[in-house]
Amino acid sequence: MSHFNATLEFEKDFKRLFKKYRTLDDDLEKLKEVLLGSPTGIGKNFVILYSSTSVKIVKARMACKALNNRSLRIVYAYLEQDKQFEFLELYAKGDKENENQQRIKQCLEQ
Repeated sequence: MSHFNATLEFEKDFKRLFKKYRTLDDDLEKLKEVLLGSPTGIGKNFVILYSSTSVKIVKARMACKALNNRSLRIVYAYLEQDKQFEFLELYAKGDKENENQQRIKQCLEQ
């Protein structure tokens, strides 16, 4: 069984973006369904940023209905042994260019 968790920073990102994009709840649920079938994603919309035997850090494009199915970026950690997902960051490509490396380092240290 898979479990989805989120960091406090991710929750702040989500709340901030939810004010602009009201479909975010549904969009995230659809992504979760995809991740249950393929934890590190499929296709060009998923990029593995870090990989070890126990954890993979993945950046993905998440379709957003409020953006006419253009995408937001989501960064998550997949813990293979526990089958758990930890959402680390959510951002719009127009707001910032790249993922927050500090958040990824914090996740890997835990």
